[in-house]
Amino acid sequence: MSRLSKGYLIALVATFIWSTTAIFIRYLTVRYDMPPFVLAFWRDFLLAISMAVFFALFAPQRFSLPAGSWKFMVYYGLVLSIFNSLWTISVRFNGAAVSTVLAYSSTAFTAILGRLFFRERLDWVKILAVSASITGCVLVSGAHNRAAWQLNPLGITTGLFSGVGFGVYSLMGKASARRGINSWTALFYSFAIAAVFIFVYTQMPLTFMETDGQPSLFWLRDAWIGWGLLFLLAIGPTLGGYGLYTYSMTILPASVANLIATLEPSLTALQAYILLSERFTVAQVAGSILIIASVIFLRVMENRRPNPY
Repeated sequence: MSRLSKGYLIALVATFIWSTTAIFIRYLTVRYDMPPFVLAFWRDFLLAISMAVFFALFAPQRFSLPAGSWKFMVYYGLVLSIFNSLWTISVRFNGAAVSTVLAYSSTAFTAILGRLFFRERLDWVKILAVSASITGCVLVSGAHNRAAWQLNPLGITTGLFSGVGFGVYSLMGKASARRGINSWTALFYSFAIAAVFIFVYTQMPLTFMETDGQPSLFWLRDAWIGWGLLFLLAIGPTLGGYGLYTYSMTILPASVANLIATLEPSLTALQAYILLSERFTVAQVAGSILIIASVIFLRVMENRRPNPY
């Protein structure tokens, strides 16, 4: 296999692993009725613990942060905790496929927020992509349907805001790189700090939509298969997918790897169709096409220009 072919294969495998995230979350919240905040806490906590053990054994230098970065990392973790919580709730109430597509609307919100905070150019390409993505977001979430608001108000709200949360999280990642923070170090600290924030959320009345009273962190009790799936969720899609994707960018141009990553919603939808019997309505299919097309269009057009901002 040529080096280029190897890069494509690794990027595809990384994207497929990523695409299983919502499948795991959906199964755990439905099969075990697991509260979203509890699930989000264990996902972030287990990932942080696993990375801490790996760093301690093989890469202790990854614990180091540049001077003056702790305050930034606390904000980074806070943003991640909000996004992870919103998205987990969205998966619980919208399904794996719909929630993943809605999260991809972050491209539109990233363009808007990038203009506000980084003074990035908002030209006709971005405006067109933003308009298409937001329109698709409305169709996929069902926000255009008054009856849907009556049946699933929490799902629609968290689905829409998960895209905003992912957009802010993406910008925090960009800011982290500009501060010279190693990507693996940023991943570890952001998830560790997010776990602390989500633990606080589990102690607040925000959990009213899940159970009567505050849910126990040890909700799964002796459901060892559930714990195993929870561990796989933390290590596989998040750490495995991220690691392989990062490695693929050492072989492929980042623009190519990014375009391959846009297959994630389609792969999630396919798995949700086969494994969870989830179905899209005609409006949701149209909205999904708009969102994914806007992401691809934006990345292709920006890759053609030497300085898109």
